[in-house]
Amino acid sequence: MLEVTRLYAGYGASEVLHDVSFAVAAGTFCALIGANGAGKSTIMKAVAGTLRPVRGSICFEGQDISRSSAARIVAGGIALVPEGRHIFGPLTVHENLQMGAFTKLRPRVFQSADRSIEQRLAFVLSMFPRLEERLSQLAGTLSGGEQQMLAIGRALMSQPRLLLLDEPSMGLAPVIVQQVFAALTRLREHRVTILVSEQNASVTLAHADVGHVIESGEIVLSGSAAELHDNDRVREAYLGICADTADIAELDRSRA
Repeated sequence: MLEVTRLYAGYGASEVLHDVSFAVAAGTFCALIGANGAGKSTIMKAVAGTLRPVRGSICFEGQDISRSSAARIVAGGIALVPEGRHIFGPLTVHENLQMGAFTKLRPRVFQSADRSIEQRLAFVLSMFPRLEERLSQLAGTLSGGEQQMLAIGRALMSQPRLLLLDEPSMGLAPVIVQQVFAALTRLREHRVTILVSEQNASVTLAHADVGHVIESGEIVLSGSAAELHDNDRVREAYLGICADTADIAELDRSRA
C-alpha cells in the first residue's frame, strides 16, 4: 500500500532523514520505533504531505504522492493523527469530528454534502463511546485520553485507508494507552491499514505485525514485531531489558 524509497527530508539546511526505505502492506499494523529526535515525525509529515521531501519517492497504492499537497493526500485516503493531538479546543467534540470530514463539507455551510458522514460519525462513536457522551462539550476541556480519542476519531472521519499516528501514547496513563491501541487493533477489521511512530516500543510491538527501528534518520532494523521484541539491541535500547538480565530470567524459568 505504501512504499517509501530512498527518502531524504529535513528542515531548512538540517537534513533529518537519510536514505530511508520501507514499505507498509495493506491491512497490516506497522510500527516505526525510535527515540525522540530519531526522525519518526519527519517520516510521518513527509507521507502526510506537510513536509516536502528533498529527494526520494513516496508511493501510495502505486501513485507517487511525494509532491502532492496535504489536502489531496487526505482526499486520496491517508489521514494523520499528529503528535500532540492538535484538536480544535474552542470547538465542540461534534464540530471537531465534522472538521475531519472537511473534504465532504459544502463550502460556506457547515453541513454534510452526503449522508455517508452520518455513518462515519456513528462508526467513530462506536469505536470511542466516550466521545458520544461528550459531543456537546468543548474539546479543550477533555482529558488527555479523551483528546487522543478525538484526534483519532477526527482522522477517521476522512475515511482513510491508511491511518498515520505520531506518538499516540504521549502523555497518557498506561490504562488509556492500552485502550487506544486496542481500538487501533480493531480498526484492522474495517480494512484500515495502520502506521504508528512511537517511543513506547513495548506496547507498540505488542500490537503491531511488523516494525522498523529508526536511529539518527536511518532505518537500522526491520522485521516482524516478534523478531524485534526478541532482538537484544531493541530489548536493551527500547524495552529497558538488558540481554544478560533476559538470559538470567529465561534460565530461571527453565529451571522452574
